[in-house]
Amino acid sequence: QVQLVESGGGLVPAGGSLRLSCAASGRTFSSYAMGWFRQAPGKEREFVAAMSWNGDPIYYSMSVKGRFTISRDNAKNTVYLQMNSLKPEDTAVYSCAANRDGFATMRSSRYDYWGQGTQVTISS
Repeated sequence: QVQLVESGGGLVPAGGSLRLSCAASGRTFSSYAMGWFRQAPGKEREFVAAMSWNGDPIYYSMSVKGRFTISRDNAKNTVYLQMNSLKPEDTAVYSCAANRDGFATMRSSRYDYWGQGTQVTISS
């Protein structure tokens, strides 16, 4: 069993930056693919970014590509999402997820473990 805990959300003005963190329990973190998803009020959950267990490949949604960067530190059992040039439409609850088979995917159904999420609000 893996537990995921996100942090780093908050309220920032448009154009600002945030770095989200997702800390994982367990000794097998380095073998998992990790993903970030988000859900805005009244909308379905949306893929944001994903990284395979060894860092390759990495996928981004078109809406965040060039602005967001996913990374991981296996020594710290943590995955990060650096978010730059934030826009009001980035406002959502951001959740991280872990996939035991180790391969990055944009499909939320492929992820086995989920965190509770952290709120990101971008003011215009």
